Amino acid sequence: MPGAVRVAIIDSGVHAAHPHVGGIAGGIAIDDAGRESGDFVDRLGHGTAVTAAIREKAPDADLFAVRVFDRTLTTRVATLVHAIDWAARARMHVANLSLGTANAAHEAILADAVARAAHAGVIIVSARDDQGVRWLPGSLPGVIPVQLDWTCPRDEFRPADVDGTTVFRASGYPRPIPGVPPDRNLHGISFAVANMTGFVARARAAHATLDAVVRALVA
Repeated sequence: MPGAVRVAIIDSGVHAAHPHVGGIAGGIAIDDAGRESGDFVDRLGHGTAVTAAIREKAPDADLFAVRVFDRTLTTRVATLVHAIDWAARARMHVANLSLGTANAAHEAILADAVARAAHAGVIIVSARDDQGVRWLPGSLPGVIPVQLDWTCPRDEFRPADVDGTTVFRASGYPRPIPGVPPDRNLHGISFAVANMTGFVARARAAHATLDAVVRALVA
C-alpha cells in the first residue's frame, strides 16, 4: 500500500493542537539567516487557518509545517527558496504556498527552485495572480496556478483556460469558525490556494505526476 500524501505548508507555522488541524506529521522553521529549527509554532494564525483548510479536504494526508513567517507575513526570497528546497529534500509530494511576490527580479531564482522541486516530484500550488497583479512563483510553469473565485463553494473548484494554461479557481474562505461572520474571519487568495491544495493532495494520492494530477482534476 502506498504511504500517505505528504504536504509541506510553507507559511507562518501551525498550532498542531487546533481542533481544525488535529495534529501534524512534523515541521521545521527557517529564519532569515537560513537557520533551521524545530520551532514551527504559529504566532500569527495564518498558517494554522491554511492548514485547517487543507486538512478539511485531505484528512488522510501527512501535513508538515514549514515556518518562514515569524512576527509578520513577510520573508526573504532566499528563505522561501530554502523552504522549497527543504520540501524537495524531505520528499514532500505537494507544497502549499499561500504566499508570493510580485517582484519580477525574483523570477529567475524562484523558477530554478520550482524546477528543482519538480525534479524531486513536488507539486507546488500557489496563486497565479490577484487583483490584476501577477504573482511568483504561482505564475511560473511547473506550478499548479490558482485564482480566487468568491462565487465558488468551498467544497468545489473550477478549472479554467487562461491564455492556454489550465488555472484552478477556488473559494477564498477558510474553514468557518462558529460565531464569526465570514467577512470578519481571515479570507482571500491565501485560502483559495489552501482549498485547492486539499483537492490536489487528494488527487496526488491516486496519480504520481503533475500532468496526471492536472488531468484528473480537469476530468
